[in-house]
Order: sequence, then structure tokens, then C-alpha cells
Amino acid sequence: MAVNPVIEVRTAMLDAARDSVAGGTMELLSASNQVLAVFGLSADAGSVAAAVWSVEFDPVTTLGTAAAGLGTNAAAARFKNAGGAVRLTGLTVTLPGGTGDVKLINTSITEGQTVGITSASIPYPGV
Repeated sequence: MAVNPVIEVRTAMLDAARDSVAGGTMELLSASNQVLAVFGLSADAGSVAAAVWSVEFDPVTTLGTAAAGLGTNAAAARFKNAGGAVRLTGLTVTLPGGTGDVKLINTSITEGQTVGITSASIPYPGV
């Protein structure tokens, strides 16, 4: 039987995850885990309500950042803390109409292009 915590516990767990990466970064990755682009997270990394984390980015990077990769489709995302340690992995990436955790204006990333994030919302997993 799967564990299914009440919403207050789910929210607290996402609060802890958010706090662990506040001021860190989000990396967009290819299917082979090549880093394609990096975005700074705000000092508090956003807010959590009703077991959904609405990610907030550093105002300087919300307009986009130059792609660091060689050019390919973004397939996943991960979060690192301010010290550069990976804290959250397995986040999905889609276009705005998709169901991904991170929604991009364009998931095909080419070297040197500006990468735009439409939204990033992380729900409590499995519910």
C-alpha cells in the first residue's frame, strides 16, 4: 500500500524540498543528462500551497539564460542547492500545453539561444 500523507504533511515536505534549494539553481538537461541551460532560483525559491510548489527564479534569469549545451531537446530538470549539490532530480519538461513540471517556450535548445521558462510548478509526487 502506498503512503499518502494528508495535504498539510505533503505541503511541509515540499516546503523542506524548496528550502533545501533556495538560492541555488535549476538545470535543464537533455535525455543523456547534458546540461543545456542553468537558471538561478530566488532567495526563497518560491511558495508552496495545497501541496504544489510554485518555483520562483532569480529576477535576472527569468528572462532566460544562454544555453550551455550543444543543442538538443530539453528532457528533464534538476535542482541544486547554493553549494552546487544536486538535491532534486526527475523533473519533467514540456511545452506550455503539456503536463511537465517545467514548461518552456521552446524545448529544442541550441547553443547560445535564450531559453524561456513559462512556469515551473512541482506537485507532491504520486498524488
